[in-house]
Amino acid sequence: MTTTPSPVHVIGGGLAGSEAAWQIANAGVPVVLHEMRGVPGVKTDAHHTDGLAELVCSNSFRSDDWEYNAVGLLHAEMRALDSIIMACGDAHQVPAGGALAVDREGFSQAVTAKLTAHPLVTVVREEIAGLPPEDWDNVIVATGPLTSPALAEAILKTTGEESLSFFDAIAPIVHADSIDFDIAWRQSRYDKAGPGGDAAAYVNCPMDKAQYDAFIDALLDGPKAEFKEWEDVPYFDGCLPIEVMAERGRETLRHGPMKPVGLTNPRDPTVKAHAIVQLRQDNALGTLFNMVGFQTKLKYGAQTEVFRMIPGLQNAQFARLGGLHRNTFLNSPRLLDRQLRLKALPRLRFAGQVTGVEGYVESAAMGLLTGRLAAAQALGRNLAPPPPETAIGALVEHITGGHLEGAKFQPMNINYGLLPPLEAPRVDAEGRKIPPKDRGRAKKRLMSVRALEALKTWRDSV
Repeated sequence: MTTTPSPVHVIGGGLAGSEAAWQIANAGVPVVLHEMRGVPGVKTDAHHTDGLAELVCSNSFRSDDWEYNAVGLLHAEMRALDSIIMACGDAHQVPAGGALAVDREGFSQAVTAKLTAHPLVTVVREEIAGLPPEDWDNVIVATGPLTSPALAEAILKTTGEESLSFFDAIAPIVHADSIDFDIAWRQSRYDKAGPGGDAAAYVNCPMDKAQYDAFIDALLDGPKAEFKEWEDVPYFDGCLPIEVMAERGRETLRHGPMKPVGLTNPRDPTVKAHAIVQLRQDNALGTLFNMVGFQTKLKYGAQTEVFRMIPGLQNAQFARLGGLHRNTFLNSPRLLDRQLRLKALPRLRFAGQVTGVEGYVESAAMGLLTGRLAAAQALGRNLAPPPPETAIGALVEHITGGHLEGAKFQPMNINYGLLPPLEAPRVDAEGRKIPPKDRGRAKKRLMSVRALEALKTWRDSV
């Protein structure tokens, strides 16, 4: 006689929660999906409907190119794992070139219909105020950036953290292999070794006066993003956008994050730079570097244009662009284990943006994984996350400790810099030499092929 496993409770009916519920139910485990939208008098500042998986910002899931784009690779991995978000996205696609964009209403209605029709899914319209009841022994919290105050407060009390709500001051992150080291050089200010004993921990990009003045003009003239009304983002002196600093005086930046003191260009030691942009290693793999002090509210297109004015970054490829906005996420490397369970209360798993991933697809991918992990637990099985060579596995690695020890944890979109690196190939499959300018693209494809092979092996093994 087969015993029906106890239900898994999923809190939050956004992209991550919907995906988690789907994966659990398809594993043969009952799931209760709790969503507070639809309860009279209960709403969020960003949502407009009570539909599951409502898209609150863009209607784009970004690039669908699995060979050369890490987001497209994540799409492919999720499709291979029977993702409801990808299936409904594909079914309600609207023209968007190489991107996957969807009809918002049709997409949300399709996700809602598939979940409510599933015999193992129960959707309950209620707010979970505070920690879930103690007899819920297998819970996924997928409440996103607008977690209810009562639940956020309960999580804080359990973890001992001071805050879950941050006003993110995010600096751009650059792929290390796109920095021009014929111009830039490695050196810490005054050659001072950090805790790791490295006296060359920073990458330095020098500017002369004319370059600096042109850069300041571009910063001041560039289009700026506006905050949403509900974000209510304050400025703190420790995280001022660089354009706000520039507005306080043209010399402000070269006496702040761009100060040139304590640094000597080894190619021309007698000439002192007028200003220097520093980049600091951002992940343990050493594939990503962040631009120190360069939090900004420049629009994305302007950021790419303006920051490529910096000598050494003229060909920069950005893993993440800068921003300043309200966000809610856990200090996941400290608080979550590799099963995405809260170390202080292991019956709770977390999924979606609250774990420290950015983007619709990344949030849904964490819902997919936590759904599978929770279902395995309910069935008495052990399941490890996919390997870090996969996009899903790389995200787990990032949010559970892939950043540098002691560095401030920040949310991240999927990008190739999170995957273990590969050498760029010099010849193609037919043995023909690949021009240097095309090797980076060829390397991305190799990483994508490796990822899908590793995911298939993982999937087939479980």
